[in-house]
Amino acid sequence: MVDKLEVETAFRKLQNEIIDALEKADGSGIFRRDEWKRDGGGGGITAIMEQGTVIEKGGVNFSAVFGELSKEASKALGVGADAFYATGVSIVLHPKNPFVPIIHMNIRYFETENGQYWFGGGIDLTPHYVDENDARYFHDTLKGVCDTYNLEYYPEFKNWADTYFFLPHRNETRGIGGIFFDRLDGEKRNTTKNELFQFVLDVGKSFAPIYVHFMERHKNHSFTDAHRKWQLLRRGRYVEFNLLYDRGTRFGLETRGRTESILMSLPAEAHWQYDYTPLPGSPEAATLNLLKKGISRV
Repeated sequence: MVDKLEVETAFRKLQNEIIDALEKADGSGIFRRDEWKRDGGGGGITAIMEQGTVIEKGGVNFSAVFGELSKEASKALGVGADAFYATGVSIVLHPKNPFVPIIHMNIRYFETENGQYWFGGGIDLTPHYVDENDARYFHDTLKGVCDTYNLEYYPEFKNWADTYFFLPHRNETRGIGGIFFDRLDGEKRNTTKNELFQFVLDVGKSFAPIYVHFMERHKNHSFTDAHRKWQLLRRGRYVEFNLLYDRGTRFGLETRGRTESILMSLPAEAHWQYDYTPLPGSPEAATLNLLKKGISRV
């Protein structure tokens, strides 16, 4: 049965593979690696690209941390244990061109001293302008990964993403969803720990081909100041979600993680405008109409 060191080694390798693929696709941007140690135990490598040709700001992070759980974190997680180990890869990319989408991916593994374990993660897409062909490609690819392991995974995890990546105060989804899953363990899923690990790793391996496809397709798309303004407003929505609702952000801060690495998901620039309403019939209004739960993308 796979153990935590095997998971950690695979996640470290995945981080490097994704960095290599993104640097090649960007053409000029280089990820700056920042290795850090956590006071309570463990550490990680934060890799940041700023002002690349395609990627304005992006992070590809790896962490493997362990130590004592605070009472607050233990209660929030619902575990009867004081010590934990967690490892994962977390990615957020904010492109320069408004027609290249924002993307997020996270895969993670968690275990406690009393033998509890689970995998979690997901991948979702946040276009500034929804492109139906892009949406179909993205969801078809994720469905293919899920269907390899269990035909019930995609509909379940797609619905989970629609529910999770939602801003209640705006009554809109963050983007076009994707898949999201948490607390997957072999006993509850009637499978093995090894198979769950391979599934999660395959989700991670799907990231680079998916995003390189979008980079190549849209990086030369012409755009105006109006498109850029809309992009910055949509980034504002992204910031709202990550600071108010994102579980990874909350867990990282509650376990005294490294703040710079936790908040790497925030864009370099974002705007808020009071009571902004797009013009009826505009591409911006069309995008807002598609930011809803339950839309079939395949």
